[in-house]
Amino acid sequence: MNKAKTLKRHLGNPRPFLSVAWDSNDIPSLVSVNPNIKWRDINWKQVEVRVFKLQKLIYRASSRGEISKMRKYQKLLTKSYYARLLAVRRVTQDNRGKKTAGVDGIKNLPPMQRLNLVDFLNKRHLKASPTRRVWIPKPGKDEKRPLGIPTIYDRALQALVKIGMEPEWEARFEPNSYGFRPGRSAHDAIENIYNVIHLSPKYVLDADISKCFDRINHDALLRKIGKTPYRRLIKQWLKSGVFDNKQFSDTVEGTPQGGVISPLLANIALHGMEERLMEFAQTLDLKNTRGFQKSKQMKCKTLNLIRYADDFVILHKDIKVVLQAKTIIQEWLNQVGLELKPEKTRIAHTLKEHEGNKPGFNFLGFTVRQWEVKSTRLGFKTLIKPSSLSIKTHYRKLAEICDKYKSAPVEALIAKLNPVIRGWANYYSSVVSKETFYTLDNLLWRRLWRWAKRRHPNKPSAWVKTKYFSPYKTRNWILNKGKYVLNLHSDVPIIRYNKIRGNKSPYDGDWIYWSNKVGKYPGVRTRIAKLLKSQKNKCASCGLNFRPTDIIEVDHIVPRSVGGKDTYENIQLLHRHCHDVKTAEDLKAVNFLKTPVGLKWNFKDVPMKKDV
Repeated sequence: MNKAKTLKRHLGNPRPFLSVAWDSNDIPSLVSVNPNIKWRDINWKQVEVRVFKLQKLIYRASSRGEISKMRKYQKLLTKSYYARLLAVRRVTQDNRGKKTAGVDGIKNLPPMQRLNLVDFLNKRHLKASPTRRVWIPKPGKDEKRPLGIPTIYDRALQALVKIGMEPEWEARFEPNSYGFRPGRSAHDAIENIYNVIHLSPKYVLDADISKCFDRINHDALLRKIGKTPYRRLIKQWLKSGVFDNKQFSDTVEGTPQGGVISPLLANIALHGMEERLMEFAQTLDLKNTRGFQKSKQMKCKTLNLIRYADDFVILHKDIKVVLQAKTIIQEWLNQVGLELKPEKTRIAHTLKEHEGNKPGFNFLGFTVRQWEVKSTRLGFKTLIKPSSLSIKTHYRKLAEICDKYKSAPVEALIAKLNPVIRGWANYYSSVVSKETFYTLDNLLWRRLWRWAKRRHPNKPSAWVKTKYFSPYKTRNWILNKGKYVLNLHSDVPIIRYNKIRGNKSPYDGDWIYWSNKVGKYPGVRTRIAKLLKSQKNKCASCGLNFRPTDIIEVDHIVPRSVGGKDTYENIQLLHRHCHDVKTAEDLKAVNFLKTPVGLKWNFKDVPMKKDV
C-alpha cells in the first residue's frame, strides 16, 4: 500500500477521497479516532497558551546557550498533543495554501479528518513523500518560479517541527536579517539602511544570490542544524524528490519552495554571513583623530550588512573595503553551494556617480539615494522613494484592470481597483511617496476619463462627468457610484516607521512591546488600527493577544446579510480560525431565522460589542 492510500485509510475516509471538503455529518462517528472530541469544542486558548510557554522556554534556553535543556523542551513539544493540534490547525485552517493538494490529492480536511491527522502525526511511520512541482510567474518578469507542494501529512509535520525549531533559531539569528522572520518586514530593513547612511554617504554593494532556494547544499545545511531532534525528518524532506508533469526527479540540492519549513531552512543556511563580515571588519586599518587604532566594536559599526531573504546590501564609506567584503561573502557563499548573481550585483555610491552607475540603489522595491543640497548642515539629504520599476508595474496593473472592465458596471471596476491601490499605497506609506501618489492619481484619472468617454461617445463631457464623477463630500472628479467610491493613493497618510529593536522576537514574551507594534506596521488600515487599540490588541473571541504572525480578519457582529451595519459598533477583529467558527455559527442562526420555529427570534437580540 502506497503512502497516499495509507494516509487516506488512517484519516478515516469511508468513501473515495474527494478533492474538496465534504460535510462532516456524512461521515460515521466510528471513523474518528476519538469520537468524544469535536474540533469546535477544543479550548484553543489553552492550546495556544501551553504551546507558547514551551516555545518561550526554548527561546530562553537557546539564547543562554543551554543546549541540553533546549533539546529536552523541543522533544517535549514535539510529543505534545496541544502542539499537534496547533500544527494541524495552521495547515488546514490558517494557511492560505490549504486548498492546494500535494501528490496525494488531499486538501481541505473537514473537522473529523483534522482530529485523525492529529493522532496520525504521533505515529510518524511514513516517509516523506515527493513534492508536487507547480510553476508560477515571477511578478513583472517572463520567468517562472518553481514551487514544491508537500502532502497534507508532510505539511502538518513540517508545521510541528517549525513550532519547535523557530524559537531556537530566533534566539540565534543575526540582528540585521529581516526576511521570513516573525515580527520583521521589508520596512525594518529599509529603515535600518536609512539609519546607516543618513549622516554619511557610503558605497554600497547591492547583491542578489542566484537561485538561493534551489542550490543550497544539503550537507552544509545539515551541519548547521546540528544534532537536533528534527534532523532525520529534515533530511527526508530535503531528499524526498519532486514530481513535475508526472516525472519524478531526485533532489540533490536546494530546499523546496512552497513548504512550511522552507523559509526557515533558507534562513538557517544563510546564517553566519554577517558574523563572517564582522570578523573581517575587526581587521580593518581604521585610526581615530589621535592616530590610534579604533576599537573592534567601532570598526564593526563602520561596515554594515542588511539582508532580506536572498537580497542583501553591504555599506561602507571606503570602496576598497566594499570590494574586499564582496570577495569574502562570495567565498562564504561557496561553502553552502551558493553564488552571487552577476547581473543583479552592482557597486554604487549613495551620493555620487561611480563607474557609470547612477547614485543610489534599488532594494525591495524602494529607491535609496542622497541628493546634494545647501539647506542642510551635512550638504546632502537622504530620500527613500518607490522605485521607478515598481511605479511602472503598479500603473500597468491598474491600466490592465481598466481595459479588462471596459463594459463592466462602475461598481465592479471600483471594487477591483480599490484593493490594488490601497495595498500598494500602504506598502510605500512610510517613505517619501506623496509626490508619487499624486502623480499616480493624476495618471489613473486620465485613464478613467478615457474609460468613461469611450462608454458614451455621443454624450457631452458634462453629462459624463455628472454620471461617473459626481461630487462626493468635498471633492469633485472622483469616480463614485452610490456607496462605491474609488480610493486615492494620496489619501494614504505618510507615517514614519520605527524599526524593530535589536534582537527582539515575538518569543521573548514582551507583550507590551509587540502589542504596540502590531497596529503600527505599514499597510495596516486605519480601521484595523483603531479596532486593535479599542480591543487592547486581543481577539474578541478567544481573548488571546494578536501576534505579528497571526492572520487578522474583520468580523461583523450582526451579519450584514441580516441587516447588520458596517459601523465600528458592529465590527470586531478576530483570528482567521476564530472568524471561521463565528461565521459557521452565524449561518446556523440565519437558517434558524428562516424556519417557522425561529421566526420570533431576532438577530438584534445579540449583544453588541460595547454591551459585552
